Amino acid sequence: MIIKPMIRNNICINSHPRGCAAAVRSQIEYAKKSLAGEAAPQEGKPKLVLVLGCSTGYGLASRIAAGFGYGAATVGLSYEKPASESKPGTPGFYNNLAFDEEAAGAGLVSRTLDGDAFSDAMKAQTIAAIKETAAAAKIPAQVDLLVYSLASPVRTDPKDGVMYRSVIKPIGQSYSGKTIDMMSAKFITAGAEPANDEEIRSTVKVMGGEDWELWIEALDKAGVLSPSARTVAYTYIGPELSWAIYKNGTIGRAKEDLERAGRAINKKFEGTHRHAWVSVNKALVTRASAVIPIIPFYVSCLFKVMKEMNIHEGCIEQIVRLYRDRLYSAAGAANPAEVPVDSADRIRIDDWEMRDDVQKAVLDRMDKTTEENIPTQTDVAGFKHDFLEAHGFDVAGVDYDADVDPRSLA
Repeated sequence: MIIKPMIRNNICINSHPRGCAAAVRSQIEYAKKSLAGEAAPQEGKPKLVLVLGCSTGYGLASRIAAGFGYGAATVGLSYEKPASESKPGTPGFYNNLAFDEEAAGAGLVSRTLDGDAFSDAMKAQTIAAIKETAAAAKIPAQVDLLVYSLASPVRTDPKDGVMYRSVIKPIGQSYSGKTIDMMSAKFITAGAEPANDEEIRSTVKVMGGEDWELWIEALDKAGVLSPSARTVAYTYIGPELSWAIYKNGTIGRAKEDLERAGRAINKKFEGTHRHAWVSVNKALVTRASAVIPIIPFYVSCLFKVMKEMNIHEGCIEQIVRLYRDRLYSAAGAANPAEVPVDSADRIRIDDWEMRDDVQKAVLDRMDKTTEENIPTQTDVAGFKHDFLEAHGFDVAGVDYDADVDPRSLA
């Protein structure tokens, strides 16, 4: 079949296998080039890495950088819809296939699991996979790095069997703001009604830190957590103009709980060589970001500014810098206390985005942008490209008029 992007209300509902595979290979090449021979001593680098939410975005980049940058054996877990003879799978389905194929070709040991990361059964299955992966790699069955990068819209709590759903809403009052429709490059007004107490609680349940704590507990109890294990979860803060819908909204409330969980994990780790961090990462285009009010407008202006300043980063560039300059710098690899953090013990990989000169230039662009100059004043074209690329479309070198089998990357 010939697969073209199917976009409904700024949501892409299909993906392209060859495009996804090509995008994964591009990230792999960047990781290999950027992390080869860097400063961390060999004994400080991770040998066995578990990535929860491994199939797209920061989670995929985290797995690629660990495997192809450091040569680590990796176990990845995500929940994806596979392809059929007549219908493509999710982008993450193809990304996982591509990662495992490339890993096998490079002599790296990898194991990818598909299922509900929130469930007790999947935690048990993952622990078994860690032991099998370690045996295949001939290394101790102890996870050196756990990356928590889940982005599920729902979670069934294993304690009570209740399914909770997350929402992207403001708290306390309605929100309405100008944003850009990336497909038409026109301004639209987008808004959201305030969340009620149950929606806030449910969002924290899904996107907060409780499950991160449960994973640490399960791995430790099973004896598969290294004595010097590190764990990192990802968050975003952003500029004040986005706080009504993000930092001060339901997502922000969940991210506050993620930071609470990081502190709780470190309290449990007290007196050991283990450590947990929350990493604040840069604004990027995700499968959901196109429909969050204000974000497409802000990100399109941000991309324009950062590209002009030659400091723009995508997922793999961000994670390579996280590993190279923070978690596994020469000093940080030897001692977690030497990993650079802010006053709240957060790693700041959003530091370039939040520079005063960058933020001033972005706000100036947003003020000067009219519907007539959107294509030149902003990088809406780059936003659209990244959105399509996340689904395997608009990837250089891929023939989108070729007949493909959706079940294969070939």
